[in-house]
Amino acid sequence: MEDLKIVLIQTSLHWEDKRANLDMFSHKIAAINGVVDLIVLPEMFSTGFSMKASQLAEEINGKTVTWMKDQATKSSSVVVGSLIIKEKDKCYNRLIWMRPDGNYEYYDKRHLFRLANEQDHYTGGTERKIVELNEWRINLNVCYDLRFPVWSRNRGDYDILLNVANWPAKRSYPWKTLLKARAIENMCYVIGLNRVGNDGNNYYHSGDSAVIKPDGETIIDCSDEEKILYATLSEDELTKFRQRFQFYKDADNFTIAME
Repeated sequence: MEDLKIVLIQTSLHWEDKRANLDMFSHKIAAINGVVDLIVLPEMFSTGFSMKASQLAEEINGKTVTWMKDQATKSSSVVVGSLIIKEKDKCYNRLIWMRPDGNYEYYDKRHLFRLANEQDHYTGGTERKIVELNEWRINLNVCYDLRFPVWSRNRGDYDILLNVANWPAKRSYPWKTLLKARAIENMCYVIGLNRVGNDGNNYYHSGDSAVIKPDGETIIDCSDEEKILYATLSEDELTKFRQRFQFYKDADNFTIAME
């Protein structure tokens, strides 16, 4: 397992304007310095956090996923971000994990944000998704999932918890606190990417994107500016930490009952 080079693109989004967002991200990805392993985009990066699911949804072979394939190939990096996908008359807030060879995996957001009535417009996922990149095991989460530690509890099956979000500034303290909590309790790296700026409902987002070590220490963070963030995750540091602090051996066994 090699050290992992990642990029987080913290930015504002054009409300419900796919063309403008894809053009913007194309320019930002082209501006990345050097070759990296992973490029992270925000939740619903092509539209903003919109409840117009049926109007904005795409098929899995639609324009935005095709764009992701193109960007992953051009950059020789995995590109990950969520968008609105329609499948069998249901809409999902779907996180796409797009590899440079055009193959992909996906995770459907499990916990739908009740304060925005997300559950009335989208169908929640039923399965955790752990993907691999250069032998790193990465657990995929979206925004509100961060509040539910049982869902992301590490059973020795992942090394990184990745969460992409549209998390409002008025609740920035829980966002920053929960990122650290998930890292500490799961003895893993945590990557949290949030957007900045106002959305179409006039909710302001303060970014506060961060990469957290397994001990809760921050590697990088950013407040409310538009910025491309770079970080390198150390396999050696993770291994040594887990060897020294074997708290996972005392963890409780449990099962998750799906409704």
